[in-house]
Amino acid sequence: MAHPVFARLYARVRPSMDEQGAAAHRRQLLEGLAGQVVEIGAGDGGNFAHYPPEVAGVIAVEPEPYLRAKAEHQAVTAPVRVEVVPGTADRLPLADGSVDAVVASLMLCSVPDQAVALAEAYRVLRPGGELRFYEHVAADPATRLDRVQRIADATIWSWFTGGCHVHRDTAAAITAAGFTITTLDRFNFGPNPASPHILGRALR
Repeated sequence: MAHPVFARLYARVRPSMDEQGAAAHRRQLLEGLAGQVVEIGAGDGGNFAHYPPEVAGVIAVEPEPYLRAKAEHQAVTAPVRVEVVPGTADRLPLADGSVDAVVASLMLCSVPDQAVALAEAYRVLRPGGELRFYEHVAADPATRLDRVQRIADATIWSWFTGGCHVHRDTAAAITAAGFTITTLDRFNFGPNPASPHILGRALR
């Protein structure tokens, strides 16, 4: 799962994206969380500083070795207990119904199969547990950006960006996995073609 070039680029770009507004989105994503949480695809740990004190602990799953090392460093100063572990979204190292919330932040674009990853999120959540998601998604149909995204996904975008796909209807995939979306914000953010974004909550 190593993507050494992309991982280093992401770790350099992520702080500047946070300054441009992503940090506020991360805070909104995590606001009100409590109990035991698993964060899938934690990257370099950019979310860790924003977890509220009501969170008892976070299992942060990250497959990429360079980003996982960065996340371990961020975990030391996190306001809540964070354990960074290796693993992938399609095989989470957790028991059925063992967490109160799953956090998916800018990672459902890069999993090989969204249905499989979301089925794993559903499995590890307790009944009534919550999926928090913040993702870039497909543009509105028949727009110029929609066409650009389709071309990007069909050519070299994914190869350069650690498996990222820009033309995915992630909200539909979340619903298809059995979740009930309770809040959903859609907004333009970030450079094209990785825009627009969605941010929301869904119940198991």
